[in-house]
Amino acid sequence: MNSLLLLYLYFVAVFDSPKFLSLLSDPLSVMMMRRDQISGRKMPTLVDLCVQKVIDNIRYLGNVGSVDQHLLERILPHCTLDQLRHVEKSTEGRDLSPVTDKLWKKFFEKQFGATCTNEVIRRMKAKRVSFKWNQLYEAKVKEMAEAENEALDRIKQLYKKEDARKQSRQVQLCTKVPPSSKRRFWGDNGPGFNVSYAKSNIMKKAKIELLKSQEVKNLAAMKKNSIQRSSSSSSIMKTGSNTRIGSTSKDPKSSRRIF
Repeated sequence: MNSLLLLYLYFVAVFDSPKFLSLLSDPLSVMMMRRDQISGRKMPTLVDLCVQKVIDNIRYLGNVGSVDQHLLERILPHCTLDQLRHVEKSTEGRDLSPVTDKLWKKFFEKQFGATCTNEVIRRMKAKRVSFKWNQLYEAKVKEMAEAENEALDRIKQLYKKEDARKQSRQVQLCTKVPPSSKRRFWGDNGPGFNVSYAKSNIMKKAKIELLKSQEVKNLAAMKKNSIQRSSSSSSIMKTGSNTRIGSTSKDPKSSRRIF
């Protein structure tokens, strides 16, 4: 009883200094309550007062290695998940799982649902293994984080593929100057393009350019001159032969002499 009284006085001194001073001035008030407040109710014990004071200031709770288990069973259920994790990490040399395991099960069920909790229990029974619920909770959180990251990676890959597909279907700008309409008509390999027709037009164009060249003109002039010369020489030869024939017919004596 003396230890509980000292514990209560300690919490009052730390968290409620004015009340602590009043208790020092009137020590009997530690064991007494005002009758108007306790009428019709059970008078709280010193243990109840200490436990309630700890619960009111549970955010400051740390190492509880020296606290009895039955007191922890009344105090720790008021902890949040982070507070319970902090208490377990701060407590050295003592396993708190006999008290905290059922609390971690409640946190697991609250976070992941009753169906998932029952499935975990079924698997442990089927495999005849047992794990602490704080370990199961941390493992499930890690599994959910990995699954979420994998889903995000898949979504990113899908977005990249979709962007690449859209980029491939976009019109690409070309720096090359497009040909004129006539060249496009003759040289384009688009629909309706006739290769033989294009070849014949190219040959005609080449033939016209060849005929217009200076060499062809010179050859044509030389040919024309040679034709004129040959025609003039043939006319001269015909005139001479006719003259000789006429002279022989007029002079019978000459013919006689020859034959």
